[in-house]
Amino acid sequence: MRRIVWVLVVAAGLAAVVAPAAPFLSRYAAVPRAADGPVTVLLAGVDVDYDDSAAVWPWPAKAESYTTRTDTIMLTQVWPDGRVNVLGVPRDSWVNMPGYGWGKINGANVHGGPEMLMRAVQDLTGVPVDAYALVSLNAIPAMTDAAGGVTVDVGQAMKYDDNAGNLHIDLKPGRQRLSGEQAAGFLRFRHDNLGDIGRIARQQQFVSALGAQVRNPLNVWRLPMMVSAVDRNMKTDLTRAQVAALTGAALRGPQVQTFSVPGTFGFRGAASVWEVDRAALGALIAKQFRDPDDVRSLGVAVVNTDAPDGSAGRLKARLEGLGYSNVWIVNEPRGPAQTTASGAAATRVLRDVGFGTVSDQPVAAGADVTVRLGSDTPAP
Repeated sequence: MRRIVWVLVVAAGLAAVVAPAAPFLSRYAAVPRAADGPVTVLLAGVDVDYDDSAAVWPWPAKAESYTTRTDTIMLTQVWPDGRVNVLGVPRDSWVNMPGYGWGKINGANVHGGPEMLMRAVQDLTGVPVDAYALVSLNAIPAMTDAAGGVTVDVGQAMKYDDNAGNLHIDLKPGRQRLSGEQAAGFLRFRHDNLGDIGRIARQQQFVSALGAQVRNPLNVWRLPMMVSAVDRNMKTDLTRAQVAALTGAALRGPQVQTFSVPGTFGFRGAASVWEVDRAALGALIAKQFRDPDDVRSLGVAVVNTDAPDGSAGRLKARLEGLGYSNVWIVNEPRGPAQTTASGAAATRVLRDVGFGTVSDQPVAAGADVTVRLGSDTPAP
């Protein structure tokens, strides 16, 4: 009888610990697994949208819609062995947003939602993005408090008050354990000589500190509360299989490396922007983020040889929607033909094209794989 009582007590305790994560688990619960390659998730924190029609001051925040500018952008690549590479993208990076045009990357979510933001980051980095997760500003304080605070070295005095935004930062230099409210201030502070670039460094410092805390076995019991804190303040298109792969990697012990998009401060008209050093970024991506087994990072040329008009553009858009980051259209002489693909990875690319056969034809200049669309191309 005593043994049964102890079993019931332990079971009740486990249920109480796991209960906060129940909504997340009901959607994503799956057996952790080792993925075949990395899972790349775009993490972005959205700005607060205030109700300027309210009769009170400071204006209250509107209900979270996840449609505002992205205050924080981090490309996070999680490998099956537990390695986690995080690339901080400055919010003022000047980029060409697909379907919109040139502007600061933090406006992509406003102009075209998370899909445009994913495409903009893919085009900038050449790294295929598997999923996105938009988090509200409430996520950081909630998760930090659920973790019992996070210990970081505050490198400088931080003092800032924004009554309209209800943001009050007052941190002294030195190593200290930050509460949720303090962590939010630490991560949002940008009123020094480095502006957003200094803030990215602090964000990466915080991520590394949190990762070290998660790896501590003594904190295992806090994980369901941390998961719940994020889940309540997040919009994502992560699939159950991707969560299983991320969980499998996390069980190996996250080993976090942080990087930043290289560049310099500049101006576009009167706007201050971050001018990306494309050559330096390409070298960084090739060394730290390139998955040699992912065909979506290869250069794919598409040719309309004997297909209905517009077929090349439609295939380009479909491949980009699947995460291909380097697809372009090439013009060649037209003539009777069936769909073929040539190049070392032609077979794997054809799986995503959905039809066609492998050919030994030369590839187009600069391409790893060339797809030549023929009369067997399905009509739109």
